[in-house]
Amino acid sequence: MAHDHASDCPSCQEPAAAFSRHDHAHCAQDVLERADGLVAQSGARLTPVRRRVLEILLEEHRAMGAYDVLKRLAAEGYGNQPPVAYRALEFLVEQGLAHRIRRLNAFAACMHPGEAHAPAFLICRNCNIVAEAPAAAVRKALDAAADMLGFLVERSTVEALGLCPACRDQAA
Repeated sequence: MAHDHASDCPSCQEPAAAFSRHDHAHCAQDVLERADGLVAQSGARLTPVRRRVLEILLEEHRAMGAYDVLKRLAAEGYGNQPPVAYRALEFLVEQGLAHRIRRLNAFAACMHPGEAHAPAFLICRNCNIVAEAPAAAVRKALDAAADMLGFLVERSTVEALGLCPACRDQAA
């Protein structure tokens, strides 16, 4: 049974979960359960290859390039043609189940599928771990700045590059 993400899973809702030890299997399973429900509600299908791509993205809190995903799919018998991975990744992004991290030309699973949120992606420049952090205040400031110019922001992506706690400790 799916649990209430907001109340039953403190490790999943923790913005820095990617940077700390937590029950990753639990948080990945929660996202998969939520994904099944969301895709069914939209009338789309989470085909075996789409589901496997989401599982691959969920295995680590790390953004993965399409060719990295494709290598995994090919090794598991899903085919080795680039459109296989790209179509699945595009579907996951369209359904709000994954995010495209432009800085890395890669994709990461959305840790809050189905929730209205404006994330900022904190990207470790050393190990490429990505944390999805809440950024409603950043989006509000961007909307206000755009509004002063008569511009309506429809979509934005905030990506911050730096060092995760583990890499920062190693550098110290």
